[in-house]
Amino acid sequence: MRLKTIVFRQPADSLPASPRFTSARLTACILGGFACLSIFSGTHFRSAEAQDVSAAGVSSQTSESDADVLAPYREAATKRWEKEIQKYETLDAKTTDPADGILLIGSSSIRRWDSAAEDLAPFRVIPRGYGGAKYSDLAVFAERLITPHDFRAVVIFVGNDISGKENDATPEEVKRLVRHVVAVTREHRPGAPVLLVEVTPTRSRYDAWPKIRELNAMLREVCFTEPNVHFVATAETFLTHDNQPRENLFVDDQLHLNEEGYDIWGDIIRDRLIEVLREQTRD
Repeated sequence: MRLKTIVFRQPADSLPASPRFTSARLTACILGGFACLSIFSGTHFRSAEAQDVSAAGVSSQTSESDADVLAPYREAATKRWEKEIQKYETLDAKTTDPADGILLIGSSSIRRWDSAAEDLAPFRVIPRGYGGAKYSDLAVFAERLITPHDFRAVVIFVGNDISGKENDATPEEVKRLVRHVVAVTREHRPGAPVLLVEVTPTRSRYDAWPKIRELNAMLREVCFTEPNVHFVATAETFLTHDNQPRENLFVDDQLHLNEEGYDIWGDIIRDRLIEVLREQTRD
């Protein structure tokens, strides 16, 4: 775990309590200021959403061309993941989302993130990840995973489209699917920012790292060209000075993060959330 120095300017007991609510998280709350506190102000965000819809000229329906993007993937995605998606639909029917929560969707790094509530505090999370997800199936299930929820922002991490296999997707193929997921999110919650998390370098897939970097560059491009879509840069943090994966941040499979890895990953994502929401409140 990393040691951090902090000078407190308000009583710690005025902030949310958590067994892993470290000094770094207290610092984020203080530095975030009204941006952190604003996640609990639903009225402001709903009015902001209405303004964003008008400004962006968002269509009320997903275009037919977007639907066509899914055709090559629908059958395989349904065959493999339908039961997992149904489990989440059952959960959705039994639970109530936190007001202005953060929706977390994507692959196993999201599903295995058991400490997300603590790592992202004071943001409240709605975890909906499933192991092995690719953008090809996330796009197919986007409406079922996204539209049941009223959220403040969406955080997306998908790490399996390029893994060094013959059937890997190309960045251009993934780009169309990413834009579809963004479109579904924007249609449902027009003012909610979308955060795309960079694919992490790992030892187990390091042979494919040049191609994965191309994918990350594509994700960055989408963030530059789509309104209210934001890139979360993580890769450099998980590399050594000689550009090798930091193996101490992963479990034995050298693919999934360990506790320290999640601690670092969560800090980066939380800080980016604070930054994005602070900018939104200023607009």
